[in-house]
Amino acid sequence: MIFDTGFMKDLFLNVVKRARTKYDFHVDNFCIMGNHFHLMIRPGKGMNLSAIMQWIMSVFAMAFNRMKGYTGHVWGSRFFSHVVSGFKEFLEVFKYIDNNPVKACQVEDPLKWRHGGLWHDRAGLKHIIDQAALIQLVFPEHGQLLLGDR
Repeated sequence: MIFDTGFMKDLFLNVVKRARTKYDFHVDNFCIMGNHFHLMIRPGKGMNLSAIMQWIMSVFAMAFNRMKGYTGHVWGSRFFSHVVSGFKEFLEVFKYIDNNPVKACQVEDPLKWRHGGLWHDRAGLKHIIDQAALIQLVFPEHGQLLLGDR
């Protein structure tokens, strides 16, 4: 359980935020669970997804090891990637990411998962997610600002 605490989940999101200053990519959606994460990333022109993910995973691993007093590998294997082929699949993957904490019985409502794109969008936190107007049309729950739930 690499992301066993909210602090570790936040640390990972801070690494992603730092990666955005180093690499050109957009995050359409994300979810950080206790033992894995989902990032729906669109690399910018000329950017390499493998280089982006290598940086994110290695920088997080170094910070994780330093904090825990560990050495060696943090991740069990290379990240898994899949090219989303079309709008229908984009919608399915996007919704799958939103609902991952519900499927894992972590929350009853995906709006309550603070380490996901849905909550971040609703809370007005824009340092990770790049929400296009189309996303807000298709998934209106991503475009509504939550008040008093930060």
